[in-house]
Amino acid sequence: MARKPTRAAAKKKQPAAVETSESIEEQTRLFLKSGNKIDFIQSGVSGQPTMAVNKQIKVGNKQKAG
Repeated sequence: MARKPTRAAAKKKQPAAVETSESIEEQTRLFLKSGNKIDFIQSGVSGQPTMAVNKQIKVGNKQKAG
């Protein structure tokens, strides 16, 4: 009888990061060549709108007089 393999088949190695960097560089070059510009965004600023609702929280046990 043939033995069953005890480990999973090896996964293909991802392409080198240089290939990705080169493709990003090419995309950026084409973007700028087409007349677009790149905006500088300060560190810590997000372009995503906040989904949180601002809630006012009262602290203390004061009861309304009335």
